Amino acid sequence: MLYTLLQPFARDLRILNLLNYITFRSAAAFVTALVVSFVMGPIIIRRLRELSVNQVVRAGTPDTHAGKGSTPTMGGLIVLAASVLPVLLWARLSNHYVQLAVGVMVWMGAIGFLDDYLKLKQKREGKKNEGLVERYKLLGQITCGIALGLILWLAPLSTLPGASTTLPFFKYILLVPFASWLAFLYVPWVTFVLTGVSNAVNLTDGLDGLAAGLVAIAVLTLGLFAYIFGRVDTSTALLVFYLRGAGELTVFCAAVFGACIGFLWYNAPPAQVFMGDTGALALGGALGAVAILLKSELLIAIIGFVFLAETVSVILQRMVFKYRKRKYGLVYAQEHRVFKRAPLHHHFEMLGWPESQVVVRFWIVGVLCAILALSTLKLR
Repeated sequence: MLYTLLQPFARDLRILNLLNYITFRSAAAFVTALVVSFVMGPIIIRRLRELSVNQVVRAGTPDTHAGKGSTPTMGGLIVLAASVLPVLLWARLSNHYVQLAVGVMVWMGAIGFLDDYLKLKQKREGKKNEGLVERYKLLGQITCGIALGLILWLAPLSTLPGASTTLPFFKYILLVPFASWLAFLYVPWVTFVLTGVSNAVNLTDGLDGLAAGLVAIAVLTLGLFAYIFGRVDTSTALLVFYLRGAGELTVFCAAVFGACIGFLWYNAPPAQVFMGDTGALALGGALGAVAILLKSELLIAIIGFVFLAETVSVILQRMVFKYRKRKYGLVYAQEHRVFKRAPLHHHFEMLGWPESQVVVRFWIVGVLCAILALSTLKLR
């Protein structure tokens, strides 16, 4: 918005030429996100407490989480406000990459908000806190994935084929369908990636600061990739595909990064507020959307390896439990689980790791994965 409004005056005020630089607007978006978090955070938290929008402690979590039922949730509203407002101010709103990224984030956040709201309503009515029916939540995510896939397939944003993706560690390798009539498979692929990443972040959101910190690391890494892919000189030097206009996603990633850091001010242990599904699904949608728009769907498996591990732990736990229950009985299945608790972070808690230790060590793994992902730019 500011770029569109002020750019015409750049000839008279040279300082306004700074708006032409993505790096400047990204830094401004980051700072703005922090300011919005610090200004709106206390207001939103106070309002959530007045409404008694408290965390629902799920069965099966470690006993150390018993006291968290009085902590307000739906703090993802802080994340959404601190992400979207800076983008509206500093990004080129005519850029299709930015439009799609913001659209996906808001859509996923709306699904999470509805889920959190229904949990609150059911709690007040004395019902079981199940929130939005799982199949309806999944339907909303799938709908978003299908819409994004169709847009990118039928109206490519760059000179590359719409139904395509790149391969990490290899230069100028573009994966495309073997036949044109197979291009429609790109839509379910995008749907799978977007739904998987959003749910993976949601599963990881179980400890104070864990999901917000890991998303901050991942989105910062994706922002660097967006900047590189969006420039002719850097993409040529590093032997990667040039995506015209993708550099504007750097501003979006900087805003989300600032929102995560700002949210950590309130979510660091002991947490004053939890992001809930409102924030977890929104951040997961943002990560998935940026990876898809950068044609780096396979790269997100490296950047977000911790999210992947958390998801796999839940799937493996359920599959093995059902198999052993059917073959050996319920008692045997309960006594011979793959993990003491799932998702994976609860397993380490049950092993005796303090919550803060689990969070920091998972962050360290996240940083290592980010460095490995960045190394793919040179290992080609």
